[in-house]
Amino acid sequence: MPGVKMSSILSGAARYFPVLDWGRRYDRQALSADLLAAVIVTIMLIPQSLAYAMLAGLPPVTGLYASILPLILYALFGTSRALAVGPVAVIALMTAAAAGPVAARTGLPPAAVALTLALLSGLMLVAMGLLRLGFLASFLSHPVIGGFITASGILIATSQLRHLLGIEAGGDTLPEMIATLAAHLGAIHWPTVAVGLGALAFLVWSRRSLRPLLIRFGLGSGAAGMMARTGPVLAVAATTTAAWGLDLASHGVRLVGEVPQGLPPLTMPPLSLELLGALAVPALLISIIGFVESVSVAQTLAAKKRQRIRPDQELVALGAANLGAAFTGGMPVTGGFARSVVNFDAGAETPAAGAFTALGLAVASLTLTPLIAWLPQATLAATIIVAVLSLVDFGLLRRAWTYSKADFAAVAATIVATLGFGVETGVTAGVILSLVLHLFKTARPHIAEVGLVPGTQHFRNIRRHAVLTDPAVLQVRIDQSLTFFNARALEDWILNRIAGSPVRHVVLMASAINEIDFSALETLESLDHRLREAGIALHLAEVKGPVMDRLAGTPFLRDLSGRVFLSQYEALQTLSPATTAARVEAAE
Repeated sequence: MPGVKMSSILSGAARYFPVLDWGRRYDRQALSADLLAAVIVTIMLIPQSLAYAMLAGLPPVTGLYASILPLILYALFGTSRALAVGPVAVIALMTAAAAGPVAARTGLPPAAVALTLALLSGLMLVAMGLLRLGFLASFLSHPVIGGFITASGILIATSQLRHLLGIEAGGDTLPEMIATLAAHLGAIHWPTVAVGLGALAFLVWSRRSLRPLLIRFGLGSGAAGMMARTGPVLAVAATTTAAWGLDLASHGVRLVGEVPQGLPPLTMPPLSLELLGALAVPALLISIIGFVESVSVAQTLAAKKRQRIRPDQELVALGAANLGAAFTGGMPVTGGFARSVVNFDAGAETPAAGAFTALGLAVASLTLTPLIAWLPQATLAATIIVAVLSLVDFGLLRRAWTYSKADFAAVAATIVATLGFGVETGVTAGVILSLVLHLFKTARPHIAEVGLVPGTQHFRNIRRHAVLTDPAVLQVRIDQSLTFFNARALEDWILNRIAGSPVRHVVLMASAINEIDFSALETLESLDHRLREAGIALHLAEVKGPVMDRLAGTPFLRDLSGRVFLSQYEALQTLSPATTAARVEAAE
């Protein structure tokens, strides 16, 4: 019995600490796979972390700090076996958009503001996870998310052109960026252009052509793919060496500069009421966008190995990762698509791969930071541009237009709002548009008049199929739950349909109704009363059990002018025997 009790305790604890589950089955094979994946991801993360910190307007070392303790905390709390957590492009852009103006207004360093942003985001994510609010991510539709990410990719790439050209420029929106870039084109620094465009050309080539080239030289497909992903590391090594050997700084090429050497420091985010108030909304948006991006990647990779993740626990894990970043000199983090795919392809078996990656980055922060000082900023800009252009998907507009004009409008509006008014406005517009579209569709439910398919007991839309009907029996199907938002639409449709008709019975086919709220119930009572006054009986058919249970506790069924039928066919057979007889004749 003590053993059973201990097993039960461990099982309960594993719900909040998944490491207790996979850790019990950890073996040498998993260790080898995780170590290999960690080495590969560490090599990839070094330039990425530096680049995304620069994108966020923070010291480059911030990116390294945000990739150490957060990875360890995610390994303890996360449920995905392959998700790699750290700074990502979209969240870095949102951090820059939030931290920059607040830092200018309060006089605090942007790095300090980013700590508070990570703290708030972490607390919000943990709270949502404990309250099991993972469903809140559904407020952002996938088309809107796609539009926001596409627009963000364009903004990110445009924002890095100044580093690539060696000129001063700024702005939070696309028009502002283009205007300031155009105003400074006369000051282009050509040595910087040579470094930046050289790195950009190499990165594009390595992404497209290095893998096939390595395969032609006899390297295996998997190994060639892994080697091809080291392109950013090669670009960093080559340009850093060139900057040191040719003393490019003396020729005006901007370098990363001195980077503190050592492990992440313990930090305390500033917590003034003014600062918390200014960052509350940006932190919420970062939390939701980060969670949506992260859980999408995690679910995709888990499905490939027939594993599953728990979204509510993912909220807790991402929250813990952000809290870790807040207290160790980092910035807001989430699960990244590119590094997670690399982690997965490299054979990561458990979240321990992330912890080993963190150890690798800790070693890098202890030993490689003196070399990073010689790294040209143009190289990091080229790394960012190549990484984010894969996020841009204009084909989404075409696909949305073909499938749904409403979704196209939402995607287009999100892209325009993000490009024209900034990141926060764009994502806020996306949330509002998602909700408005949902309410619009809910308020206009699909209502069909149905009839009996000859030779069967099936009922279909009279506008789509040749069916049997009876002028005295109106059979109506609504393909949605009945709520305060759409019940009036059903009532108006039925009343308009019966006006001037010989209808004596209305049968509501309820097979698609999963819920009837109180407002909708009152609407049905009103409809029944008006139909009764017109000499028409209201009937229900195919009512689902849970809906019937709710209705059974109300006077509606007792006072109903008609009956409740088990099936639509039974209703028609009772109310119009001639029609069902015609169905039998048609079958013969």
